[in-house]
Amino acid sequence: MTGKRTFGGIPADYAGFAEATVLLQPLLYDGTSTWGKGADQGYAAFLEATDNMELYDIETGTEVYRRGIHLLPPRTGFGSPEEMYRDTLNCTRELLATGKFLTCFGGEHSVSIGVIEAFDEHYPGLSVLQIDAHTDLRPEYLGSPYNHACALHAASQRGNLVQVGIRSMDASEVEYVQPDNCFYMHELRRDTYWMDRAVSRLHDPVYLTLDLDALDPSIMPATGTPEPGGLLWYELLAFLRKVFTEREVVGFDMVELAPVDGLHAPQFLAAKLYYKMLTYKFEL
Repeated sequence: MTGKRTFGGIPADYAGFAEATVLLQPLLYDGTSTWGKGADQGYAAFLEATDNMELYDIETGTEVYRRGIHLLPPRTGFGSPEEMYRDTLNCTRELLATGKFLTCFGGEHSVSIGVIEAFDEHYPGLSVLQIDAHTDLRPEYLGSPYNHACALHAASQRGNLVQVGIRSMDASEVEYVQPDNCFYMHELRRDTYWMDRAVSRLHDPVYLTLDLDALDPSIMPATGTPEPGGLLWYELLAFLRKVFTEREVVGFDMVELAPVDGLHAPQFLAAKLYYKMLTYKFEL
């Protein structure tokens, strides 16, 4: 998976570290998930799906892989949530120093805690856009602040957090929600202008963390906690295109793909979505 393998089987000329505009860092951790397991297997399924994906984007008439996409060795083998947090924080700090566009692939959502902290250090005044079914705002859960249920708590305390797609939360999280910045799914259904309002709450630069359970389980069942009533494919793409064209997105992660045996569509969706996000970043 690491050796000479490339994203989507792209030629080596576009896959080396020196040539690449984009870095893809796998963070293979699933140590705190409390129901559906398997998010640490998501990257392998995602990468296999890229091998079967057309690399020409019809919407934009481009091939963003020509900007260069380099696969970094997976970070794995963590003994505790705290060890995972420290490793991802330090790794992200080092990668940001390269000046390349850094993307990460989980793993459960707890992997984003250290990543976002490093981005916040590197980019003063950072906004965080969370696209997710869950608020993930608990200060700690099951004895750790680095649990997947706490993925965005620290970010909410440091600065500007905008949450989109939310439809599940614990009562204990209500006090940490920024009301004007939280876009609940039941409200989006009757708000024609929700995309404009959500983008207006973001200021540059922006880090985007995308939990795949934000999508409706009819098209994304392969997550640890699938919630009914989520975003659909073109709805999400329209919002992402708006975010990438109107704001300066400096990095993103994608998390919570937990493959289902015999079901290939979810990982293909994740591969296509990742590639679309790069296309919106560099080709619009």
